[in-house]
Amino acid sequence: MKTQKFQSVFDIIGPVMIGPSSSHTAGAVRIGKVVHSIFGETPDEVTFHLYNSFAKTYQGHGTDKALVAGILGMDTDNPDIKNSLEIAHQRGIRIYWDILKDSNAPHPNTVKIAVKKKDKSMSITGVSIGGGNIQVTELNGFSVSLTMNTPTLIIVHQDIPGMIAKVTDILSEYEINIAQMNVTRESAGEKAIMIIEVDTHDCQDAVNKIATIPHLHNVNFFD
Repeated sequence: MKTQKFQSVFDIIGPVMIGPSSSHTAGAVRIGKVVHSIFGETPDEVTFHLYNSFAKTYQGHGTDKALVAGILGMDTDNPDIKNSLEIAHQRGIRIYWDILKDSNAPHPNTVKIAVKKKDKSMSITGVSIGGGNIQVTELNGFSVSLTMNTPTLIIVHQDIPGMIAKVTDILSEYEINIAQMNVTRESAGEKAIMIIEVDTHDCQDAVNKIATIPHLHNVNFFD
């Protein structure tokens, strides 16, 4: 009888359920992918600030591989997750880990991800709450509350009069109903963020039109 050797827990469980804990792996992939989607390009440098439980078990539970996989744009069932650290290295992405085992973070599975590419930078704080579900609590210093379980638009724009009306007019034109909306800004006239949860998954045409609005930096749709 031939004995099969396994190199890691990823080989035994497979790509659908990554690692021994969905909180530490599937949720971590999803947090990383939010960063990938909003940043819009491959970063030169990524710093992961890991808190409490994430900090204590990030290597043993595969959280490090999962977070990097998300940054690379992988989905939770991608078989290359187990190779994400090597893939990032091959692409020239510098990865740094800030391990904070004893902190006052409100949830034990918390990570703050800071990405940079030349003069462009961004940060997101995410929480893995179990079963692959996540919450995003901070975006570029803005306090937000995103579960990413419903279709969501994230729009970064200049804080000038009429921006909200232009976006909502387009959504109305395409008969897209707004379930919840949150708008916040750095300060008057500076960058602002619109976070809009909607009732439909068919939003791409509306998103394409929103992207043409003057003084809009970027729009991302999470289905």
